[in-house]
Amino acid sequence: MHDRLRTRAAEVFGWHLHPDQETVVDAVLDGRDALAVMPTGAGKSAIYQVAGLALDGLVVVVSPLVALQEDQVVGLAEHPDAPRAVTVNATKGTRDLTEAWDDVAAGAVRYVFLAPEQLVKDTVIERLLKVGVALVAVDEAHCVSSWGHDFRPDYLALGEVVERLGHPPVLALTATGSGPVRDDVVERLRMRDPLVLATGFDRPELRLEVRRHGDDEGKREAVVDQVAGLEGTGIVYVATRAETLVYADEIVERGRVAKPYHAGLRVADREQVLTGFHDGSVEVVVATSAFGMGIDKPDVRFVVHADVPESVDAYHQEIGRAGRDGAPGLATLHYREEDLGLRRFFASGSPRPASLRSVFDAVPATGSIARADLADASGLSARTAGRAANALLDAGVLSDDGEGLARAADAPRDASAAAKAARDRAAQLVTIEESRIAMMRRFAETSGCRRQFLLGYFGDELREPCGNCDTCSAGTADATTGVDGAHDAEWPPDAAVEHTEWGRGVVMSTEDDRLTVFFDDAGYRTLALADVAERHLLERV
Repeated sequence: MHDRLRTRAAEVFGWHLHPDQETVVDAVLDGRDALAVMPTGAGKSAIYQVAGLALDGLVVVVSPLVALQEDQVVGLAEHPDAPRAVTVNATKGTRDLTEAWDDVAAGAVRYVFLAPEQLVKDTVIERLLKVGVALVAVDEAHCVSSWGHDFRPDYLALGEVVERLGHPPVLALTATGSGPVRDDVVERLRMRDPLVLATGFDRPELRLEVRRHGDDEGKREAVVDQVAGLEGTGIVYVATRAETLVYADEIVERGRVAKPYHAGLRVADREQVLTGFHDGSVEVVVATSAFGMGIDKPDVRFVVHADVPESVDAYHQEIGRAGRDGAPGLATLHYREEDLGLRRFFASGSPRPASLRSVFDAVPATGSIARADLADASGLSARTAGRAANALLDAGVLSDDGEGLARAADAPRDASAAAKAARDRAAQLVTIEESRIAMMRRFAETSGCRRQFLLGYFGDELREPCGNCDTCSAGTADATTGVDGAHDAEWPPDAAVEHTEWGRGVVMSTEDDRLTVFFDDAGYRTLALADVAERHLLERV
């Protein structure tokens, strides 16, 4: 990074970037795409903020939550010499939006924060094209992979948006992301020869624990007992909105100030909980996964999971909210095997055949249709049409030509055949999601070092047990082989392989007698090395 920019960053923000941050800044200033996977608190937002000081044009920041957007704008405003930032989201009134866009057009704004649902709008893209976009930064980029297909379908359109904007440099930022998730983000954002930088996933100050339970009532009592006895502020994660209320009430009865949080609450109520959590008047937030992204509170002392997270990626993201100040933190998972059934239910959704047929029929046999017109043409809601379109795109039945959606060159003419192809692909995705759940089960039930397992999942191996998890304290980790890279010489992490049945894959980690591979079509699989050798199951490619 040029000395002038270092000096400017220090003058404006008071920052001295560390080498990894500078490496990513250099990449985007050179016109490259970049994916940065850095631990919570490592200063990911500083990368696009400092790059914005040197770029001649607008920095568009895609951020999933309105509260996170507002926090970033307030943070920039606290630096008097920093370029101006505005938010464009559904909570803004007409006058505020008009003023924001007028300032953008006048060149008085450097950073624009939007949700993906805003960025995909044709009117927004047209405004941005008129002023010119120098950088597209996608914050919480793991959402492109984990939310895009179903919950936030507009995430899957971001690659198309980048193309329509002339493909300015794309900067993707996240605190979590296994190798397959990183690959998925790169592909879905249509990144070109990107710099991919992952700076490590270990949080040694966090103690990792799993407590197993035989019945739901006993588990709930144990969660409440534990949280009632812990010191400091913390987060309790649950699977459903109803549970946020149940657990919050019971924790309050035990004398702690606790509040529920989920996406169904009114915006004002969510903001009140968030404000109380930050100022310390709310000690415990009981939340679904909707709470957490962008939570900039360094002194969270514990994260307790009352239910099994959807994946190891989600678990790593959520526990990363504890101990950001470097002081000890606690991450406890209360595990009941039967809870995995709920996660399988969440993973099993796919668009209805009728919706798939309607969307396919709405796309003309020649030419294309804009995404914005798809709902009216298909007679479906925008959300349903978006989900169905994404499923058809995933199946290769539709293509995205930058102007809109078109039928693929080899697409079937019959809508039923197109719907079947999309359903088959959706079933394949369910298989992959179920393999992620299975990895979460392995983490919960291992008797080896939990940190070795966790880091191995991300391809970041630990040679010796960590000494700061429940299995290490119990002595079982020393007696159990962990993910220690014992066979990395033969099967190094990130090596491409081919399986006789499951096809292409990438090695995630190795241990004494097995290796874990992520297969494009079958998800995570753990293979015994003896079987691999005797039956010639794998080949390096």
